[in-house]
Amino acid sequence: MDPFVSLDATAQAELVRRREATPLELVDAAIARIERLNPTLNAVVQTQFDQARERARGTLPPGPFTGVPFLLQDLLTAQEGHPLTHGSRFGKDYIPDQDSELVKRHRRSGLVVLGKSNTPEMGLLPTTEGELHGPCRNPWDTSRSPGGSSGGAAAAVASGMVPFAHATDSGGSIRIPAAACGLFGLKPTRGRNPMGGDIADAVHWLVTEHALTRSVRDSAALLDVTCGADAGTPYQAPAKARPYTQEVNTPPGRLRIRVAVRNPMGAAIHPECLAAIHSAARLLEDLGHHVDEGSLEVPGDDAVGQHFITVWTAGVVFSIDAMAERLGRSPEASHFEPFTWALYQYGLDQGLSAYLRASAELQRHSRAALRHFDDVDVWLMPTLNELAPPLGTFSSPPGEPMAPLLRAGAFASHCPMANITGLPAMSLPLHWSPDGLPVGVQFMGRFGDEATLFRLAAQLEAARPWAQRRPAVFG
Repeated sequence: MDPFVSLDATAQAELVRRREATPLELVDAAIARIERLNPTLNAVVQTQFDQARERARGTLPPGPFTGVPFLLQDLLTAQEGHPLTHGSRFGKDYIPDQDSELVKRHRRSGLVVLGKSNTPEMGLLPTTEGELHGPCRNPWDTSRSPGGSSGGAAAAVASGMVPFAHATDSGGSIRIPAAACGLFGLKPTRGRNPMGGDIADAVHWLVTEHALTRSVRDSAALLDVTCGADAGTPYQAPAKARPYTQEVNTPPGRLRIRVAVRNPMGAAIHPECLAAIHSAARLLEDLGHHVDEGSLEVPGDDAVGQHFITVWTAGVVFSIDAMAERLGRSPEASHFEPFTWALYQYGLDQGLSAYLRASAELQRHSRAALRHFDDVDVWLMPTLNELAPPLGTFSSPPGEPMAPLLRAGAFASHCPMANITGLPAMSLPLHWSPDGLPVGVQFMGRFGDEATLFRLAAQLEAARPWAQRRPAVFG
């Protein structure tokens, strides 16, 4: 039997510190799980097993995660000597010649990278079904999507391949797969983690990187070792008061929590997603918090979606053009999936003036939204408006390449606000449907205040544990 499969990263690292396990034993066990489960899930699309074993045999840094196996998403985060495709056929030959700053910090913490996780092309959809890597499957129901863009990471962690994995978020891509796969997913404050490297912040200030984890303490401990500005960063989050691992062990006190259920797009919300919110609200009241209902609407809300798309598609143009420059060849429609190419063309058509106006309007919207925290500590809302969808839900119908965009907006309409405003937000698996599918709920905190979110998350994890739940496909 595998003695490590049910342990989170913190517990695995503790075994190494106590000399009850070696890094190589942890790595070999994780490799065996990947080889056994990945043919079913397609969560890992590039392996580095020989290098991982060599690193595990060597002298690892004495960090908080010495010897713990880890996956990087095949998106944004550069790793020297290993392909970084961004899930695109166009980028499949790109091999970075240096590690990004985040990867350097991962390595300094003692982590051992086993490979890259599946992602949709350019990370653009809330599902992981790209043409280059093929569809990734949800371990709870393999006919369903694990979400996206960090769907491969979520499937790998939920199935027990690795205890946690790197993930990215430009419009919900950490929180969406966390909700679909029954995991904890925190999107940190803008600027909390470094974005430096040869790719940098490809979608202006919407993107944040962190991880998908089984436990709250793993997320906190990893953020402790990765957070902080890197050289030349254009923005950074307020300094933390103390280590996040201390926040996990600190009671949150009596918080003022406001529930926002209204869908910004007016789309219907699945009854189980509503049930998850109502159940979470009752639990919060039982824990002593003040809970009421409200709305996150601000003047001009009806135009925010358009401004977000303008900035977001400008990021698509930048990303593809930057990739083309690195590869020394021009992008063509045949190199990309129809949805990606349609977004690229749309972004080109917007022009610089539209981009600058949209950026200014989103900044104005952010300032207005922050006033919602004048008398509230944390907002509670759905992570998703639906359960994990069947594979193929976000396919482009013939002649309608942009159709997945509206579908994605209705699916995860509560997620982009945290990216627009830069606020920290997290999804917690506090509810399961009668059919056994996880249903996440989302909490959004004040700018720079991951501390309150970690305190609350740890309290909820203790009150309604989820780690003992196992999907149909598990290590």
